[in-house]
Amino acid sequence: MAPMTAFPRLLLTTTMLLISAFIHAADVDVTDKIAVCQGCHGGSDSAPINADTPILAGQEYYYLYVQLKDYKAGRRANAVMSGMAAPLSKDEMKALAEHYSSMEWPTIRSEIDDDLATKGNSALSAGQCSQCHSTYQGDSRVPRLAGQQLPYLLQTMKDFKNKVRLNSPAKGSLMDSFSDEDLAAMANHLSGL
Repeated sequence: MAPMTAFPRLLLTTTMLLISAFIHAADVDVTDKIAVCQGCHGGSDSAPINADTPILAGQEYYYLYVQLKDYKAGRRANAVMSGMAAPLSKDEMKALAEHYSSMEWPTIRSEIDDDLATKGNSALSAGQCSQCHSTYQGDSRVPRLAGQQLPYLLQTMKDFKNKVRLNSPAKGSLMDSFSDEDLAAMANHLSGL
């Protein structure tokens, strides 16, 4: 009988720890940091300033948090973001991720090439991308790709392919198997979803 009660107790303890961590992160005031983020990623309308800047509003919480950690640790490099993430505490990163993930995803449509988008759908199928990304809407630890800005998507895929972005080695190997034309086609398809 003891093993049956151990699991519910463990589940309750784990849940309480997660709630405690979330509440603690929510208590951190990151208002000034959000104001800085809005300079590139957009304000109340959630639209990034430039097409090569990713949409953060409505992105998955854990994905955002991990990306900030990766910038801080040097696993993901970007001249601007590496410096922005360097001074952030764990609780500040969590609070920023919570802020952006709680927002609504904006509808920003890139100008796409329909022929490329059709080829992109085929390339995504060939790469079995939906095995992890499902419907490309994002879930839990997987980022939303559907409706993301086309130039950002394309640059990200190229960064994985060219080993500029190192925080997902498997993604780098997969992107390396595609031509630059395939990557452009996939970015076209995803941005139009």
